[in-house]
Amino acid sequence: MEIKKKHVYAMAAAVVAVAAVALYLVVTVVAAPVVANGDNVSVYYTGTFTNGTVFDSNVGGTPINFTVGSGSMIEGFDEGVVGMHVGETKTITVPANEAYGEVNPDLIISFPRSVFGNQTIESGMTVESSSGGEQGTILVVNATNVTVDFNPPLAGQTLVFKITVAGIREG
Repeated sequence: MEIKKKHVYAMAAAVVAVAAVALYLVVTVVAAPVVANGDNVSVYYTGTFTNGTVFDSNVGGTPINFTVGSGSMIEGFDEGVVGMHVGETKTITVPANEAYGEVNPDLIISFPRSVFGNQTIESGMTVESSSGGEQGTILVVNATNVTVDFNPPLAGQTLVFKITVAGIREG
């Protein structure tokens, strides 16, 4: 009978210990701030194309700061951080329509070569519109015409981001 009491006491102590750890974890997770719309967040990220090629990263540098839901970030990135905790890392895939949009053929414009005067121009160069409001990439140069793409450089691309939340300041 004495042995059974020791086992019962040991099992009760184990149950109490497990319950205490579980309660601690619940309280810690519940108390930790979670990213919500209106919060100012600091994040590290690496952006890649679906083939794994990196197009941008701030890892090892300064985190970017933005207010969630303010429209300062692409929609899919903005929505992707909601619900994350400080120190949490996750990977999100952002389709073109939640990033920089699909390629708009109306933004690919052919100009007479004479518009560029005597400037040395070639495919791949970035040019600015005469109003200074838009930047485009020269696609084709020939003797008579220059074709410029004024779509954002990442238009039409599905983007993959690995994001780590470095800080949250509730809004």
